[in-house]
Amino acid sequence: MLFPDTLANPLAGAAQPEPEYAPASGQPGNPLHGIKLEAVVVALAAHYGWENLGERINIRCFTSEPSVASSLKFLRKTPWAREKVESLYLFMLRDIRRASPTVHNFPPPKS
Repeated sequence: MLFPDTLANPLAGAAQPEPEYAPASGQPGNPLHGIKLEAVVVALAAHYGWENLGERINIRCFTSEPSVASSLKFLRKTPWAREKVESLYLFMLRDIRRASPTVHNFPPPKS
């Protein structure tokens, strides 16, 4: 599942399969562990749109005839650009989490 249950999924209705998380024993503390780069690009494009994404990260794969395939090809070869994309993805998740209502799981009152 790409987003925790308490967050709104910007990809709702999209035909893209959601990545599965790998076991936490591999890289505890790494929020990107087990999430494919393709899922990151698709989520960013769905949330921000290609035009806004190109304004936030000014690279040609987002500004000139953008597509998931061209973006993946460039990002896999360019570590600095991939870091920017992953950073924006984490920012997006935090922003979505902040905008969602707080859910408290208090125990029911004792009668």
